[in-house]
Amino acid sequence: MKKNYDVLIVGGGAAGFFTAINLAEKKPELQLAIVERGKEVLSKVRISGGGRCNVTHAEFIPQDLVKNYPRGEKELRGPFHQFMTGDTIEWFQQRGIELKTEEDGRMFPVTDSSETIINCFLSEANRLGIDVLKKHAVQTVEKKENTWEVSTNQGEFLAKTIVMASGSNPKIWKLLEGLGHQIIPPVPSLFTFNTKDERLQDLAGISTFASLKIKGEKLESEGPLLITHWGLSGPGILKLSAWGARILNDCNYKFTLEVNFLGYKTQEEAVEELKVLKNEFPKQQLTTYAQLDLPKRLWRRLIIKAGIPENQIWAELSKKQIQQIALALTQATFLINGKSTFKEEFVTAGGINLKEVNFKTFESKVNDNLYFAGEILNIDAITGGFNFQNAWTGGFLVASAIAEKY
Repeated sequence: MKKNYDVLIVGGGAAGFFTAINLAEKKPELQLAIVERGKEVLSKVRISGGGRCNVTHAEFIPQDLVKNYPRGEKELRGPFHQFMTGDTIEWFQQRGIELKTEEDGRMFPVTDSSETIINCFLSEANRLGIDVLKKHAVQTVEKKENTWEVSTNQGEFLAKTIVMASGSNPKIWKLLEGLGHQIIPPVPSLFTFNTKDERLQDLAGISTFASLKIKGEKLESEGPLLITHWGLSGPGILKLSAWGARILNDCNYKFTLEVNFLGYKTQEEAVEELKVLKNEFPKQQLTTYAQLDLPKRLWRRLIIKAGIPENQIWAELSKKQIQQIALALTQATFLINGKSTFKEEFVTAGGINLKEVNFKTFESKVNDNLYFAGEILNIDAITGGFNFQNAWTGGFLVASAIAEKY
């Protein structure tokens, strides 16, 4: 026997729950169900932000917020004027959850626990009578006149409206291709760079601000750079990986990374600063104290790898040596060979072609009464709470659009 629902939401993650809860509040008379293929719901929320859940980012101007989305920047401008960071903060506040802002703008629950967000969603779904069906893997989706027929490994369902919030799920993308949608092939985003460069050996854990560039490409970034056991990570690298997701995939993650450890200072500016230091500390060994705001171990390693003897004093530096040091600090190149997933927060670039979606409602332009929310779309962001904000905004606007139809 096929079970009947007004709205069936495929995917028990952040976007799916946010859509269901907001719709149930607007239209309590509707019969809603969330179907989730896994044995647990909200699993990505659980691991986000190292188990603390990076709910959103303290960026309150839509045209600035969209700049954090390598894919979706243009399309999200309108939606962010409808449901924004401030709305997210208020939404959780109304349900007894206070958020705090960290130095880098990321926002977390004051409890520092993702369970706070999960418990909120589960209790709200329960209060509003939303059916949450786990271990239901969707196998077919068909449109019969004005009704959607969905079969899972555990049963069949009928629904007037479907919301696809299944994230980066290749099986669902395949089903949607069968319904006339074009899928932009997925590639990884938000990953770290692997390199075995001698300059980085035994420096894992050291972080410094740097500007970064992919040689031969128009790909640049800046931000904290973290040295790891396998290479390079940190916000600057993750930003570069998101913006370069397709280009770096095409070159099989083998490329040359240019690093300026002095941020925006040019080689010429570095030379001038090194001359000042030479006059200031003539009798001091270069490797004794770190200079130019670099961590001591990194400064020492870069100086030695620039060909400067370990016991060299500033007064004895030649013009050529000063040039060598300036070059090592501002134009360091690293051969990258491979990538690593950033923690467990696997994000992909790819999904439903954005031209096939009405971004006032997040409804399909190809099929009536079919909506999308979250990462199923070809939208992704840099790290910092932006991917969740996309889920909250999309989920809210889907709920509002469906509520208006009924």
